[in-house]
Amino acid sequence: MTRLTFFLMLAIVIAGCGDPAGHVSGIQERDHRIYRDPPGMVQIPAGSFQVGPADQDIAYAHNARSRTVSVPSFYMDQTEVTNNQYRQFVNWVRDSIALSWLADVFPEEYAIDDEDLMLTGEVFLNWDARRDRRTGEFRFWNEEEEMEILMDLYLPDDHRFFRRRVIDTRQLVYVYYTLNLREAARLNPVERRNMNRDDLVRRHETHVYPDTLVWISDFTYSYNEPMARQYFWHPSFDRYPVVGVNWMQAQAFNVWRTQYLNTHKVREGRPLAMDFRLPSEAEWEYAARGGRELSPYPWGGPYLRNEEGCFLANFKPMRGDFTSDGNMYTSRVGLYPPNDFGLYDMVGNAAAWTVTAFDESIDYFTHDMSPDFQYDFNPDTDPPHMSRKVVRGGSWKDIGHFLRVDVRDYEYQDTARSYIGFRSVQTYPGRSGN
Repeated sequence: MTRLTFFLMLAIVIAGCGDPAGHVSGIQERDHRIYRDPPGMVQIPAGSFQVGPADQDIAYAHNARSRTVSVPSFYMDQTEVTNNQYRQFVNWVRDSIALSWLADVFPEEYAIDDEDLMLTGEVFLNWDARRDRRTGEFRFWNEEEEMEILMDLYLPDDHRFFRRRVIDTRQLVYVYYTLNLREAARLNPVERRNMNRDDLVRRHETHVYPDTLVWISDFTYSYNEPMARQYFWHPSFDRYPVVGVNWMQAQAFNVWRTQYLNTHKVREGRPLAMDFRLPSEAEWEYAARGGRELSPYPWGGPYLRNEEGCFLANFKPMRGDFTSDGNMYTSRVGLYPPNDFGLYDMVGNAAAWTVTAFDESIDYFTHDMSPDFQYDFNPDTDPPHMSRKVVRGGSWKDIGHFLRVDVRDYEYQDTARSYIGFRSVQTYPGRSGN
């Protein structure tokens, strides 16, 4: 044995020891600081509840059945993701594309060699270049050479109005990768050890800009052009729920949100955060009920008004009297009272995407399967071939029936609507938390 080999083995042994006396004591100097609650989110305690119809299936949909399920503790956004929050994602994608193009030509200014940043997806980009210290936004480039590089980000001259330079939103594509753990879990232990990890990696390309024309396409005979032009970008709508975002864009936002947070975690030397994601259908219903079992609405029920006669959500009251609740379209988030978990607008305003695939008979063909199939244990179903995703909560354009917490609906994952938004959840890293 050479001296180098001996010292290398000695270093490995010493590094693996936690107790000089030879007892197993775990790896030392681990970061055990308490997990900080994410701002804007509330912690939902672990628990079991009765999912499904609490009273009667008024629409005779027969697409859900009552059963008891259990879910672990998780965080959930207090409100829907707003226009302003989603716009941060869009601007980040815009700026990362611009920096990437500039780094190809001016690597000494726009590229840096930092392996830690590779972990977060910001590969070798100098995010401090051209940053406005006051706003944190990037200053747009006026130098002739740089502007020539970035001209493809803008609409061509013959597509502009009044000579205004406007970003070509078709260029805003977010590229990210995921690991298909479900596919890996289907392999036996021998196959897992011998598998090629690259076979489990999935590459995704998602256009991130919302479909603002949904305000027109969803209502062919309505004059909604002002909403199509202004709803996403005008400051007056900053605290309104983002809509016109399909299921895949919501998924991409959560991947970016996770990596954006982990960038700062890495720089602080802290453990990486739990992933942000869309809630499962069971998590959404559990959170919407707010601990009130067998109640039709988040506030209990059976009425849609409080004692003063005020509506408790933004929906279509009466027979199409949209303005009775004070809002013609969507409303500012947090305008109506929260449920007992502190969550606002769980029904009405904008309906919410879930990660769960929709099937009318899912509860029926899973109920009588083998004992190994635990559909009461944090249930979720999302086969890749099922493109219909569960949408919950009803919206500003729905009648009161769709505000019930037990009513299921769906939309295709590549379809955006003017009445569907989303909110994020994050699994709580510990015990029940209650």
